[in-house]
Amino acid sequence: MQQKPGLLLRSGVALATILLFSGSGYAATAVPKPAAEDAVTFDSSDARSFSGAFLAARTADVDHDYVNAIQLYRKALTFEPANLQIRERLMISLFLNGNFDEGLKEAQALKDDAAVERITRIVRGLDAIRGGKFDTARKILAYDGPNDLDKLTHQLLGAWAQVGGGKSKQAISTITNLKGPDWFKVFTDYHIGSMALVAGDLNTARQYLNNAVTNRDAVATAPDTFMRAVMALARLEAAAGNKQKALDTISVGDEQVNNYAPLKALRQSIEKGEKPAQQVTTAAQGAAGVLFSIGGALNRQGAEDMVALYLEISHALDPNSADTLIMLGGIAEKLEKSDRAIALYKQVPADSPMRRISELQLGVTLSDTGKTDEAKQHLKALIDSDPADIRSYIAYGSVLSEAKDYKAMAENYDKAIEVIGPVPRPGDWTVFFQRGIAYERLKQWDKAEPSFRKALELNPEQAQVLNYLGYSLVDMNINLDEGLGMIKKAVDAKPDDGYIVDSLGWAYFRMGKFDEAVTELERAVQLRAGDATINDHLGDGYWRVGRKLEAVYQWNRALISEGEDINREHVKEKIANGLPPIDPNATTADRSEPAPVPPVAPAPENPDKKS
Repeated sequence: MQQKPGLLLRSGVALATILLFSGSGYAATAVPKPAAEDAVTFDSSDARSFSGAFLAARTADVDHDYVNAIQLYRKALTFEPANLQIRERLMISLFLNGNFDEGLKEAQALKDDAAVERITRIVRGLDAIRGGKFDTARKILAYDGPNDLDKLTHQLLGAWAQVGGGKSKQAISTITNLKGPDWFKVFTDYHIGSMALVAGDLNTARQYLNNAVTNRDAVATAPDTFMRAVMALARLEAAAGNKQKALDTISVGDEQVNNYAPLKALRQSIEKGEKPAQQVTTAAQGAAGVLFSIGGALNRQGAEDMVALYLEISHALDPNSADTLIMLGGIAEKLEKSDRAIALYKQVPADSPMRRISELQLGVTLSDTGKTDEAKQHLKALIDSDPADIRSYIAYGSVLSEAKDYKAMAENYDKAIEVIGPVPRPGDWTVFFQRGIAYERLKQWDKAEPSFRKALELNPEQAQVLNYLGYSLVDMNINLDEGLGMIKKAVDAKPDDGYIVDSLGWAYFRMGKFDEAVTELERAVQLRAGDATINDHLGDGYWRVGRKLEAVYQWNRALISEGEDINREHVKEKIANGLPPIDPNATTADRSEPAPVPPVAPAPENPDKKS
C-alpha cells in the first residue's frame, strides 16, 4: 500500500508559527503542497467582451491572482466604465496586491458607495493621517454605527489622528470612554499605552501597557497585540533604566507564550544593557498598528482575504513593521504566492528581533518553490551562524523531509537533540517526533520508537504523536491494545481530523476488524473529501466486507483525487482484480494489505496559550 505524504514538515503559516513560537508545543506537520508558481501575466487583449473580461477577472480574483485580476477588471471597465461592482473589486484587488496608492484613487472615487464604505473610509482616513491632515482624518473616520468591530477600529484610528494633531490627552480620553464588550480591553489598553508613549507620558503608558500584559484573556483574544504590549512595556522599562523590571515583563510574556522568538531576542538585548527603540513612535505607525491588531485577531483559516486586506493597508503606513511583514508572508504562502512571500520576508529590517524568523521562513519558502539546494544552503548557514537555535534545525529538517532525505533529516535532529541537552522542555517534543519520523522512514525502529515515546513523554496528549506511534505498533503487530488505544485517544482529541480518523479505520483494517474499519473510513472520507489515500483505504474496506462495486468506485475516486504518493499501478490492479483472498494462517496484522505510514493533520496556526 502507498505511503501517505502526511508527515512532511511544511511551510506556510503553520511553520511560521513553530519558528516564531519554538518550544510552544506545536509541530508544523501537514500534507505538503506542490510548489506554487506565481502567476504569469495574462494578455488582457484576449478578452474581447465585457463578459469575457469579467469572468476571467473573477476567476483570477478567486484564485488570489491579483496581478491578472487587476488587469482584467480594468479591461472590463473599458466596456462598462460606470460598472460599480467592477470598480469595487478592482479597488480591493489593488489593496490585496499591495498597490495602496492606486487603490486609494479608486477609494476616493467610490467614497459615496455604501457597498464598500467600510474600506474606503478607513483608507481615506489613513491617507489623511499619513499626510499629516489629522483633523480631516478625524472627520473621515467618525463612526456611529452598531458594529462593535467597526466602532473599535474607527475610534482607535480617530484617536491616533488626535495624537498626530498634538491632542494626546483628548485621544486617551476618547478611548478610555469607549464602551464595548470585554474583548475591547486588550486593544484599548495597548493602544492607550502606545499613545501615551508617543506623547512622552511614561506613567500613563506604564499603567495601560501593564493592564494589557496582565489581562488573563489577552492571549486568547489577540496574541499578537498581547506580545506587542509586552515588548513595548519591556522597552519602556529598559529605556527608563529599570533593567530588572524590563526582564520581569519579558518573563510574564514567556509564561503566557513559551519561547516567543522575538521576545527572546529582546531579552538578550536588554541583558546586554541595550535600550531598544519602541516599535511605535508616530501617529501613522500607531494607526497602522490598529489594523495589525484587528487583522492578527481575525487571522484564521478562511479569513485570509479580510486579514490580508487589513495587513496590506497597515503595511502601507508602516512598511518596516516586521510582524506585519511576517504575517503577510505567511498568508501569501498559504495562498501559494511564494514569490510574494519571499519578497515580504526579505523586507524585514536587518536590525529587527524578527529578522532571523524571516530568514528561516525564507529558506523554507525557497524549498516550496523547488529551489531545494538553495534552501538547504541558506538554512545550513543559519545553523552555522547560531548552532544553539533549535528553530534552525526545525526549518532545515522540514526541507529535508520534503526532499525525502531521511538520513540527513535524522542526522539533523540528532544534532538538535544534542543542543537541547539531557533535560528537554515540554515544547521540545516536536524535535523528538520529527527524529522518530526520520528513523521510521529509514526502517530503524529501534531508534524511532524511543524518539516517539520521548515526544509523548514531553507532551502526553499530543494527537499527532499518539496517532503515529499507535499506528506503528498496530502495523508491526506488537502491543496491539496499546497501539489501538493511542489511536483512539488521538481521535478523541481531534474527532474532526480526517487523517487521524483514517488512521483508526486503517488500524482496524490491519487487525482484520473490517466492519469497524469501514465505519471509521466512511467518516474519514466525509471529513477529508478528495484525499486519494483515504479513498483507497475505504475501497479496501468495502472489498473485505463484500461491497465490491463500492470498492471499485472508491479506487477509481482515488485515481482522480489528490495524493501524490499513492501507488497508482497497484490501485489499477485492484480495480481489475480486487484484493487477494485472506491467508487464514497469517497473523492478525498480516491478514491485509501492507500499511502506509499513518497520516498527520496540519498543525494549529495559533501559538500555545496558558490560561
